[in-house]
Amino acid sequence: MNRFTTSVSRRTLLKVTAVGAGALAAPAFISRAALASSGELNFMGWAGYPDLAAKVFPAFEKATGIKVNFNEQPDQDAMFAQAKLSLQTGAIDVAEPTVDRIGGWASNGLTQGWDVSKLNIDNYLPGLADGKMGEMATVGGKRMIVLSVWGTEAIVYSKADAPTEYGKASLGDLFDPKFVGKVCLRPHSALAAMGRYLESEGKLPKPWLDGYKDEATMKQLWDIALAEAIKTKSNVVQFWSGENEAQAAYRTNGAVIGLNWDSTGYNLRADGFGYIAPKEGAFAWNQGFALLSNAKNVEQAHEFAKWVATPEGSAGWAAAFSANPVAKGAIDLASAEVKAFYTSALPSDATQKLWWWPEQQAWFIKLRGEYADKYKAA
Repeated sequence: MNRFTTSVSRRTLLKVTAVGAGALAAPAFISRAALASSGELNFMGWAGYPDLAAKVFPAFEKATGIKVNFNEQPDQDAMFAQAKLSLQTGAIDVAEPTVDRIGGWASNGLTQGWDVSKLNIDNYLPGLADGKMGEMATVGGKRMIVLSVWGTEAIVYSKADAPTEYGKASLGDLFDPKFVGKVCLRPHSALAAMGRYLESEGKLPKPWLDGYKDEATMKQLWDIALAEAIKTKSNVVQFWSGENEAQAAYRTNGAVIGLNWDSTGYNLRADGFGYIAPKEGAFAWNQGFALLSNAKNVEQAHEFAKWVATPEGSAGWAAAFSANPVAKGAIDLASAEVKAFYTSALPSDATQKLWWWPEQQAWFIKLRGEYADKYKAA
């Protein structure tokens, strides 16, 4: 993890702006339902993404007649506070938190379930509205969030010095002794990767996900992962925490394989590196649309969510955030170079195997940091 309090632009897969330009220039599809829903929508989302107001919202208004009033907030804590205020004022219809937070929004009475019969659920890429993601998006039997953008953390590899392919690449490769002094890792992600790898090998007493539920189980599982990771600590040539550090590890410091954001893979594509989902499934982060419990413009909200699930809407939204689209066909609006990167990184059934970062409460984040520090200091 973690996009959840920082800018997604650091992890872009669709980094080039051709996606947004191509998507928003495409003819808009105007449905009767959309025309019938013309009016306004009060939307609260992330600040710092000017293309939302400059390009995406105007395209949505052109397609549906619905004007978006944009309430920009810097982070999720601010969004949550404003959503609580909106229980009294009714000032917000839709917000865009990350999926790992939706349980807290729902338990505080901030959201209501989407009417999935009014959405185009079949428009989403496999694994983004069904399977594990569908379970995470559902609270109390109701679909509380629908995805808007997402990204991954997977294997960056040197095509010359660490060649691999989908179905062969594994999280276990990061800890292979043959890569001493050649691996680039983020500490807490490395420990999660070790845990998931051990689970895939049947070497954990409990499922890795159980460690996100209570402190005792977390300590039990992370103690095991930490001990195993320390055994091959000499593999690490550099730890990273941001995009510039990650790229430097490969371009300057001799890394040939690592676990990084998709942005790192994309930015290194001309330097002889590839980016591929491991067979255990790529780590994935996501954000989406939540319908507030006292939303005034419910029909307009459904039109909005449905439009962002169209190829044009999804490509535009993803380009504004420099992140990945959620809709089928959206990638076809990208340049040939972006499409080639995307399809090679997540081929075949890779999107169905995505491992979504689960909810991580305050106690977990604290302990996770302590384990990461122990790993770095070992």
